Amino acid sequence: MLLLARGPNAWPRLSQLKPQIFPRPLGSEILHQRALHSSGKGPAETGRQGLHGGPRLRTRLLITALFGAGLGGAWLAARAEKERQRQQRRAEALRQAAVGQGDFSLLDHHGQIRCKADFRGQWVLMYFGFTHCPDICPDELEKLVQVVQQLEAHPGPHPVQPIFITVDPARDDTAAMARYVRDFHPRLLGLTGSAEQVAQVSRSYRVYYSAGPKDADQDYIVDHSIAIYLLSPDGLFTDYYGRGRSAEQIVGSVRQHMAAFQSVLS
Repeated sequence: MLLLARGPNAWPRLSQLKPQIFPRPLGSEILHQRALHSSGKGPAETGRQGLHGGPRLRTRLLITALFGAGLGGAWLAARAEKERQRQQRRAEALRQAAVGQGDFSLLDHHGQIRCKADFRGQWVLMYFGFTHCPDICPDELEKLVQVVQQLEAHPGPHPVQPIFITVDPARDDTAAMARYVRDFHPRLLGLTGSAEQVAQVSRSYRVYYSAGPKDADQDYIVDHSIAIYLLSPDGLFTDYYGRGRSAEQIVGSVRQHMAAFQSVLS
């Protein structure tokens, strides 16, 4: 407002106004010069030093990565060795339990006499049950079949033979066993026999079974142990799997036993 009031004569004076120039603090320049002299390197050398830091950093990172990989490999090896030792202790404990000792003689669903020696050279997955079982036996046999199928997908040097042994010989003759096993797997072998023969093989594998009371239709349920047994190609009891084990878990365990197997008969 003041400039406008004074008119055009005030404009030439504005050209004489110059911005104030603030001098650089003397102290900062002196400190900068001292820093350069004390390092003995100029700006160009300082830049080259930064460039050389890159390869050294990558080398340190590579060494760290290799060290970490070595530690990881050692941990995995120790874990595998620990699992192997655990399996050995379990196998030794099962052998000392004396399960599956002795032989057996039963009829298969074709009417042929079978004994333990017939399955030498094969891994055997064996289940005890009865054909009139409403749910548990079919479920466990389905699981057993899944295990066999997964093992057959990547076969080893010894085949796997699934076996179903009845604990109800009064009703499960060879014809009943033949009708029953064909619904699960073409190689599932049904075994039956007399009451004494079934009792003998059940005792050998520590299988409990007891027939319940009969209803008006003379039907009854047999209470029995629920487990899938694994026999080695030597015919020796190797492991067992309860109802809580999944097919995948059983497959993993059987593969471990297959990998560690060494015949004691040869």
